Amino acid sequence: MTEKIGVIGTPGKWSTEALADALEVRTGYRLVIDMAHVTLDLATGRLMFEDIDLCALDGLVIKKISEVYSPHALDRLEMLRVAEARGVKIFSTPGAILRLMDRLACTVTLANAGIPMPPTVITEDRGAAMAALTRFGSAVFKPLFSTKARGMVLLDRDAPDAEARIAAFAADNPVMYIQQKADLSGQDLGMVFLGGDYICTYSRVGQSDSWNTTIHSGGKYAPFEPDPELIELGRRAQAPFGLTFTTVDIALTPDGPIVFEVSAFGGYRGALDGCGIDASALVAEHVLRRVAS
Repeated sequence: MTEKIGVIGTPGKWSTEALADALEVRTGYRLVIDMAHVTLDLATGRLMFEDIDLCALDGLVIKKISEVYSPHALDRLEMLRVAEARGVKIFSTPGAILRLMDRLACTVTLANAGIPMPPTVITEDRGAAMAALTRFGSAVFKPLFSTKARGMVLLDRDAPDAEARIAAFAADNPVMYIQQKADLSGQDLGMVFLGGDYICTYSRVGQSDSWNTTIHSGGKYAPFEPDPELIELGRRAQAPFGLTFTTVDIALTPDGPIVFEVSAFGGYRGALDGCGIDASALVAEHVLRRVAS
């Protein structure tokens, strides 16, 4: 019997297609699912994509639930819980990803686990936000739903328009997530795990005068060899989430390593370009072993 494993992602995007290719090579079955075209009928218990009931598949791999993080993306995960309840094995589970889509949910989980993070303040009060900026000196205001530094604003307490810029940020982000700017020394790290096991670490090295090192801002991937203590920090950071494939974002600062976040979907491109590892193949093999068991 050939396992039927669908890939939820963005049709045409490299990582989605690479994962679908890896599964097709191993099973002969290929299905890329765009959640924008999935319909849930609770009366019949059917979760339809085109003419395929996703509840009839053996498994689903969530490569990307949405190109843009938003509360709307959380609703897509809730829909997938119906397939999970019907016995479809999902990687990573909707419940695990739900705790990571919202930056605050991820941060609180990391803080409760004792993971070192940059000093962070969350508030809806603009006066409290200004007080946090004054205390931090320089801070990054981050939307609760965003990736690759999109929508983030770097503010300095001495800027004459700081209060106006806080007000502008709050207009789009009523709950303000304010994090002291860390000294990244031109790079930060992506530590890759599969099923909780350490795979490799890559660095994102800044190539411009941008305050962040994301690829979106011109950063480049490079190999990095962490020491055992750093690997253990990454392991502890990802452990509470129970993800299939993930990347832990770590920065090395003068005061020691800090964790920014744990990725809901992992860095396939970083693993390939930074570590020379085909994560799609590793994930496909892992998923098929789990489905078979």
